Amino acid sequence: MLKDKGWSIVWFGHKHSMWNDTSHSSEYKEVTEENIEFHDLLAGKFHKTYNPLKLIRIPWGFLQAFFLLLKTRPSGIVSFGGYLAVPTVITGWILGIPSITHEQTITQGWANKLISTFVKKVAVTWPESIKNYGNKAVLIGLPLRKEILEAKKNILKKPLLFITGGKQGAHVINDTVFSALLNIKYDILHQTGNNSEYGDFDKAKKINLPNYKGVDFLNAKEQAQALIDADVVVSRAGAHAVYELGFLKKKCVLIPIPWVSHNEQYKNAQILEKAGMAVILSQSNLNKRSLLEAIGQAEKLEPKKLSMVIDASQRMVKLCEEYFG
Repeated sequence: MLKDKGWSIVWFGHKHSMWNDTSHSSEYKEVTEENIEFHDLLAGKFHKTYNPLKLIRIPWGFLQAFFLLLKTRPSGIVSFGGYLAVPTVITGWILGIPSITHEQTITQGWANKLISTFVKKVAVTWPESIKNYGNKAVLIGLPLRKEILEAKKNILKKPLLFITGGKQGAHVINDTVFSALLNIKYDILHQTGNNSEYGDFDKAKKINLPNYKGVDFLNAKEQAQALIDADVVVSRAGAHAVYELGFLKKKCVLIPIPWVSHNEQYKNAQILEKAGMAVILSQSNLNKRSLLEAIGQAEKLEPKKLSMVIDASQRMVKLCEEYFG
């Protein structure tokens, strides 16, 4: 929406999703497909980081962010938390560039807690988060992709099970799915990711079953269509996944990432569990049998309507116009 209003966008992100991964991240693919200028910010983080080579990236991230901001001279910075936001927002503050950050999850992330001092406003997804940021907080919800709002459900011959471990895939989920395929009655669309270390997509390409299709990457339109067509979704419990599943009232099995800070994915998943949409399956209990049982339980769910803000994109644009215009 900002591009439609004539704003020029520069993106700081990850060109590769993991330390030793040589494949381009889905973030990089999606951003560059929109002809947005992309800069690979090689920042580091403190949380659960013990590798000295990764810790060296912390000061380097600040230097890189400083020079990139000097080079691009943006009118404002919009951050969505995460450790890349820390050097970007703080160096932007030093340079006199105003910032807005968005708290996507119901919990208060480490990055947003730190940078909230340096931003003009903290846009929050859920009302429960307002108390964490006081008078800087403003409820806007989470921006829904236009593809989610515009896509229409296809009429399929058989029920569809959509499995995704997030944009990059999840090896532990992929491995379990491979072991369970012969016992799944659905047509299956499985987004594996394309991590060069595990080669899960290469394994998926070798599977010859009439009800199975493995893909490495789905663009925004394809991802939205898969979510809308699916009768049951197996997914991680990231902020965007939970918000979109809640908006679509989808029956789902959620497998939260166990090592994220503040156990935020589990707390995200609880929102849909309470609304009768989700079965939560912990990764420590994930195996062929538990996955099949969870899918069977999800089939019987009776989703309730979840109170959500659905015009977050418009609200975020207004904030940008107010503070950056």
